[in-house]
Amino acid sequence: MNKLFFRILVLLMSLSLIGIILVQVFWFNSSFKNNEEQFKYHVTQVIGNVADKLEQQEEYSFYDKYNRIKDSTGKIPKKEDLLQVFYVQRNAKTNKTIVYSNTLTSEDYDISGSFFNKKFSSERFKNFSSKRVTEVYNNNNGIDNNNLGQSIIPDLTIEKSGSLDILNKVQQQIQYKDIASLTPIEGRITKDKLSKLLKKELQEYGVKTKFEFGIYSSGVPTKIKSDGFHYDKEATYNIPIYTDNEGNSRYELSVTFPHKKKFLLSELLSITILSIVFTLIIIVAYTSALNQLLRQKHISEIKTDFINNMTHEFKTPIATINLALDAIRNPKIIEDKDKVYRYLQMIRDENKRMHAQVENVLRISKLEKRELDITKEPTVVTDVIDDAIEHVNLILEDRKGTVVKHYNAARTTCLINEVHFTNVLVNILENAIKYSPDTPEIEIFTENVKDMILIKVRDHGLGMSKIAQKRVFEKFYREHTGDLHNVKGHGLGLAYVKRIVEDHNGQVYVESEKGKGSTFIIKIPLIN
Repeated sequence: MNKLFFRILVLLMSLSLIGIILVQVFWFNSSFKNNEEQFKYHVTQVIGNVADKLEQQEEYSFYDKYNRIKDSTGKIPKKEDLLQVFYVQRNAKTNKTIVYSNTLTSEDYDISGSFFNKKFSSERFKNFSSKRVTEVYNNNNGIDNNNLGQSIIPDLTIEKSGSLDILNKVQQQIQYKDIASLTPIEGRITKDKLSKLLKKELQEYGVKTKFEFGIYSSGVPTKIKSDGFHYDKEATYNIPIYTDNEGNSRYELSVTFPHKKKFLLSELLSITILSIVFTLIIIVAYTSALNQLLRQKHISEIKTDFINNMTHEFKTPIATINLALDAIRNPKIIEDKDKVYRYLQMIRDENKRMHAQVENVLRISKLEKRELDITKEPTVVTDVIDDAIEHVNLILEDRKGTVVKHYNAARTTCLINEVHFTNVLVNILENAIKYSPDTPEIEIFTENVKDMILIKVRDHGLGMSKIAQKRVFEKFYREHTGDLHNVKGHGLGLAYVKRIVEDHNGQVYVESEKGKGSTFIIKIPLIN
């Protein structure tokens, strides 16, 4: 049930994390698309404004030139009445008659299209004006449509006259566009002028990124383009410019933004960084929580193995003690002092063995709580090594093993706790014996490296995997060797070794190869 709960919890946490990441990705994509739409809208507005201003500036330039030519001729324009309209309104009750007349007149300054373009000379430029007269006749029955304009004096006359600006503008605009259409694009706009106009408009709309531009004539590139202009379908925006009187245009302005994506991303940079930071925090927290869960699960499994191993290791001595006690109670044996002494010795040895196991557990517990009293004195390391070898000598003789010493270190005095350091070496030597399936062959080396002494304990046993090498000093850790109990132990010895060595300001590590044995290396500072 615990395993199922653990798996469901991990699955829910993983799905939640994936969901958060997907939401962040969706939000980013939505924001990016929104920015892209705004960018497109602003650029469309910009190039639309630029197209309008190009025509306005060209039109203004044309009108300016036309007015200067008109003023410089010094001629009195020829006037010609084009149209005359009369309107008569009579009130029978009051006998009042109102006559309204409007006369449309054209003024010809003798200016033809050839002043602007030699190819264009068929049309002449004219100004249009109107004269509007309102006449009021009181108590006059003699006014009718037949005698309009005759010498009858009105009681009230109102005259208005002036230029017809709208008609003039329409006439001039039509003629200007016809003339301009014959002018090549190089004569209508310059590269620098277009660049400045685009730059100004883009800045006003907040589009502060590099741009390139070019003008196409009927799909063919013209000379009016920036040096770095290159058409890119994804980043180029187009608009017709210089439309003719029919609303058609053979020119198209193209503006491209080479760093469009970079610019759009830069607008999301700050919020994106915050989003990434918070997402990373969530990932780190999730990873840490998952790691803790896995670690707790692993520790639980290791503790279960530890309890099983300890139970197994206690069962054998207890069974031996029970057998010895049953034997002593036998009337035939109890009178044989030699056999009684032998069985008592067995009970003593098994009791010491169980006591050693308990002491080992207690030592680790005290060491973790920093309650272990470790006083250090100057000691010759080789003497401690010899003492440790003596401790395992009986086990070694029982296995018919050997220990070969290579003491190459010239300086061997260190500040250590002799008892604990002896236990460290005994643990390593016992490991070397336990994990040698054949006759144990152990070598011990000492050497000086700068102000340190290196102690190497090499065996030719089972060796260990790379994973085991990284975890061998963890509490309760034991690498499985096929049968769980074929090598006795509970995974505390090497954890104790690491803590004691580190307490001596030293280092311990292992070099090993599966099937070829292991070498445990202890590095301890010398006394200067």
